[in-house]
Amino acid sequence: MPAARNSVGSPRLPRLLAGLCDRLPEDRIAVVEQVLHMVAGPDDPVLSRFIVAQSAAGLAQQLSEITRVWSAEVPDMSGAGLALALATARSFPRPRPAQVAVSGPMSASLPTRLTSGVAVEVIRSARSSLLIASFAAHGARNVVAEIGRAVGRGVRVDLLLEESTQASAAFVALPGQVHVWHRVGSSGVLHAKLIAADRHTALLGSANLTDRALSDNIELGVVLRDPQSVEPLVDHFRWLLAPENEVMRLA
Repeated sequence: MPAARNSVGSPRLPRLLAGLCDRLPEDRIAVVEQVLHMVAGPDDPVLSRFIVAQSAAGLAQQLSEITRVWSAEVPDMSGAGLALALATARSFPRPRPAQVAVSGPMSASLPTRLTSGVAVEVIRSARSSLLIASFAAHGARNVVAEIGRAVGRGVRVDLLLEESTQASAAFVALPGQVHVWHRVGSSGVLHAKLIAADRHTALLGSANLTDRALSDNIELGVVLRDPQSVEPLVDHFRWLLAPENEVMRLA
């Protein structure tokens, strides 16, 4: 990266690029890199239009701040140069901080994403197993379709559902390889909401797998991308499914 001009202290641009990598999945970062390759510099109208078109809460502001600092610190750097810097930041493995997911009205106060999109993204990231728990389920066609695609690529899917809400009806169109589990006995209900992909990523939150909960209700969740946090969580739910523990049974 060229030396910063008129800057005081350490440059901010590398930290901002790293923050963008922390927030967005790799496919979204790749889109930003493609746009940067098309622009001449921080004042290019193509970049401005791309930023304005971003709908995720806080993302347009985050990209605008990167553009502002780019202009202040390294105004002679081309878009291709910044794309290379972003790709470099993306290539270094680093712990991924927890991210917020919300449903309902979205403010610019936090770098958040809509629960419906995050749920699909987590399911899409699974390569070997999916653990999904929900108290209620209805509609959620995008989620159901993504689960079906996961089954198609050989992912084992375990759905832990509350029997009293007839949640399993939302998944009747899925292939027969999907394993549906209900709680044994009647001392309490299955109220957890979880989507865990393999042992690396998990979405935890208040939202059930319903259209309203994923998009319209005021719901709050968090995405964990740290295997050290996700692995014990997956192990706990696998323990719940073990027949000898008599907690869950196959439907």
